[in-house]
Amino acid sequence: MKPRETVRVSLEEGIAWVELNRPEKRNAMNPTLNAEMVDVLLELDADDDCGVVVLTGAGDAFSAGMDLKEYFRDVDAQPEHVQRRVRRDANYWQWRLLRTYAKPTIAMVNGWCFGGGFTPLCACDLAVAADEATFGLSEINWGIPPGSLVSRGLAETIGIRDALLYVMTGRTFDGRRAAEMGLVNWSVPRERLRKEVESLARELLEKNPVVLRAAKLGFKHAQTMSWDTAEDYLYAKLEQSQFLDAERGREQGLAQFLDEKSIRPGLETYRRS
Repeated sequence: MKPRETVRVSLEEGIAWVELNRPEKRNAMNPTLNAEMVDVLLELDADDDCGVVVLTGAGDAFSAGMDLKEYFRDVDAQPEHVQRRVRRDANYWQWRLLRTYAKPTIAMVNGWCFGGGFTPLCACDLAVAADEATFGLSEINWGIPPGSLVSRGLAETIGIRDALLYVMTGRTFDGRRAAEMGLVNWSVPRERLRKEVESLARELLEKNPVVLRAAKLGFKHAQTMSWDTAEDYLYAKLEQSQFLDAERGREQGLAQFLDEKSIRPGLETYRRS
């Protein structure tokens, strides 16, 4: 993968470690970073060597949100078509691409996560934070409501009372509190964070990728459907996964459980041939 100005990528044994790389700005997202993240995610989607994507930040921050000068003040002075392109790139990778990405995604929140940084955090499938990470929706403190899709992401991820408390007060909270609210799956001391995330990523790599994709996308899309529509859709995803699954995981799993009696599917993953 070619070098980029604001994003650093390393691919290690199936795991793509994608690092927002503007540490001097606490990885605040500017138009260059947003455009580069679109390219990175599309490249990794097409790379068969990539099975799981981990999103994190360089230095002591996940992301401080949108770059106030480059994304707002500088863009406000540009022609309307430039403003549309800049905002399209941001929403495209932070929400549209990540939320329904074909491969499993994990947010590794290593430090500061503020404002717009909540959008890609909420869009990732899973998230693990450092206990010491600092989260905050500080927009109220400088005169604006949370922008873009931050509030929508929060509404889908945590409870109303918790979300409104931090939206309305601008208070900060740490990784442990983020885990209590369900904003992240769990938190660990910072020195254990990468090892913990790598272990989770390797667990996902053991799963059948076609079935894993169907399972996560089925869940996400069904959230906005009626029960009847969701029933039809989820049965269709089941049939689609069986059709696309070249390794025929369902048949292997059933054979190993029913015929060979060699696995316990509630406790073990079938042995993939």
